[in-house]
Amino acid sequence: MALHLKNLENQTVIITGATMGIGLATARMAAEQGARLVLAARDENTLRELCDEINLAGGEAVYVAVDVGDKAQVQRITQTAIDTFGGFDTWINNAGVSLFGNLLDIDEKDYHRLFDTTYWGVVYGSLEAARHLSKRRDGYAGAIINLGSVASDQAIPYQGMYSAAKHAVKGFTDALRMELEHAGAPVSVTLIKPASIATPFAEHAGNVMDMEPTLPPPLYEPHIVARSILYCAEHSHRDMYVGGGGKLMAALGHCAPRLMDKIMSAKIVGQQQTNKPEHRSHFALQEAATDMRERAPYPRHVFKTSLYNNASMHPVLTTAVLAGALIGVVALAGRHSKH
Repeated sequence: MALHLKNLENQTVIITGATMGIGLATARMAAEQGARLVLAARDENTLRELCDEINLAGGEAVYVAVDVGDKAQVQRITQTAIDTFGGFDTWINNAGVSLFGNLLDIDEKDYHRLFDTTYWGVVYGSLEAARHLSKRRDGYAGAIINLGSVASDQAIPYQGMYSAAKHAVKGFTDALRMELEHAGAPVSVTLIKPASIATPFAEHAGNVMDMEPTLPPPLYEPHIVARSILYCAEHSHRDMYVGGGGKLMAALGHCAPRLMDKIMSAKIVGQQQTNKPEHRSHFALQEAATDMRERAPYPRHVFKTSLYNNASMHPVLTTAVLAGALIGVVALAGRHSKH
């Protein structure tokens, strides 16, 4: 069944984890493109500040302060969308937290906290969205867009529990997609798999290492992920990597898993530690962060665009350009051979 999604300017979009990083970049970009927004995160003051920013700029946004790891609170997001806009068209499950350090050194309660947000938050949000969107009879499909990670395919040492949660998100998302398709429900289900993105993600992750955490290269700008997410809100897409480096990592892990194990264990642990001793005692894992930032400073180069993603979003155009270039090369070679 072909799924037809509304243009973003005609959509109401729900975004969880909306006040920071990828969620914040997506909220601002969606508002610029005319979408009505229902924004969810844990800190009410930061949500209010973001909604004021969007509304003063001519957009339409409301907020609901929730912890997505609590099913009852997630249901309030749906009700807010219905009460304010009569429903919603796209639900983006973006909220997530990580935890750096050796698996043997981490407290069990932090494992559970990570899964509450990063896995169960996606489950509760997806099921809420599926129940609502499955009832559509307006000729358009709705969209559920879940934020996985390159860690959904390739485990990352010293982010072991985060990798486990993102593997679980992938399994859940794939099963949900198949079940909705079997039922003939008008719902597009997409899994987005970002590589390392230059957000405050590492700053707010839990950490039991002696040094402050950071993200391994290559790094990409948050707006690349936001653009990919919003593309999938308008075009039914099964899954999408963000950043060619992430796609390459996953492909190598699939084709040569033992080699990838050796590379990851030898290189990635060190690349996730700065030279600054860890001094923090509180993390976003336990309490809401309030610094509304899309971006964080990183000493490594950050890619401002991704040719891989441009190709993923415009496959026909990319194929035509490559074919045209190939024809040009062949023609040029033919001309030279005649001289």
